[in-house]
Amino acid sequence: MPNLKIDPTLIHFQKYVAEMEIERGFNNQTVLDKCLLLGEEVGELFKAVRKAEGLSVDSSSTYTEIGDEITDIFIYLCAIANRNNIDLENAFRIKEEKNKKRIWK
Repeated sequence: MPNLKIDPTLIHFQKYVAEMEIERGFNNQTVLDKCLLLGEEVGELFKAVRKAEGLSVDSSSTYTEIGDEITDIFIYLCAIANRNNIDLENAFRIKEEKNKKRIWK
């Protein structure tokens, strides 16, 4: 079973997800598989937010915590990044440098 170190960086999360996927047999799923699963999790996040915000919801549906859904989304993002050899921390820094140059109104 993989272990996540104390005070992990993004690369540690990515390595953990890669090891976890091997252990659980998810490592053969394609980027398309992961994107579709990510979409499902985003929908579940929206349902959890609706419930938390007191909006009308289907009483027969099951709902989880917002934190659980955000974590699932993060796991899928790490998996997609891993399959594309993307270092999320580096990609974040590069993208933020671009964003800093944008004009936000």
